[in-house]
Amino acid sequence: MNERRATEDAHRFLRSHTTGNLRSDEQHRPLKYVIGPQGRPVAPVTAAVLECRDTVLFVPDNTEGAMEVQVTLSKLDPDGPDGALTDRWRIYHGEPHGMHEPCWTVMEIDAVRFSGHVIDGHMLVRPNHLADDEPRLCRQVNEHHIDTLRRACLHAASFDVQDPVLVGVDPLGFDVRRRFDVMRLPAPRPMTGPADVQDVLSLMADD
Repeated sequence: MNERRATEDAHRFLRSHTTGNLRSDEQHRPLKYVIGPQGRPVAPVTAAVLECRDTVLFVPDNTEGAMEVQVTLSKLDPDGPDGALTDRWRIYHGEPHGMHEPCWTVMEIDAVRFSGHVIDGHMLVRPNHLADDEPRLCRQVNEHHIDTLRRACLHAASFDVQDPVLVGVDPLGFDVRRRFDVMRLPAPRPMTGPADVQDVLSLMADD
């Protein structure tokens, strides 16, 4: 596999997950994250984690073959200009549990180890060109095309997803909240603009 292909596969893999295992100074903790509009992971952590120097996110978990993402954490002010990122996380995952006072963070991706390749983290930080239209697109699907979404989930997961909710869309696919987790629906072709979203979802539902 050449470097360009490895980078594209790594980017697609990272976007396809919303859970991982965070190692901070040899301590491992399960972590739920979302990818923000500018392409950086966002997640709540404890104050102790925020102070650690060596932080690695294993995706989807700490097992052999997992993606290893070396990250630098920056504190995110929920009441500041980027506070909407915390709302985005809650839309995906609900309220953070197990933390008395969660520290919200944005993760800068420094480097990634994936499938035997070491990749510059900046190559995986890509803005979502559908971000400005994302709330409207999700609302439109959830209010008017829920049966289409359910059929797309059925084809992707091979079982009926009860009460699916579209919570995110980017050029590579759809994020759908189920009862206990978030599933990924990879798009069969890149969605270059908002007009592609309904066409691609319908294609996936009828496939």
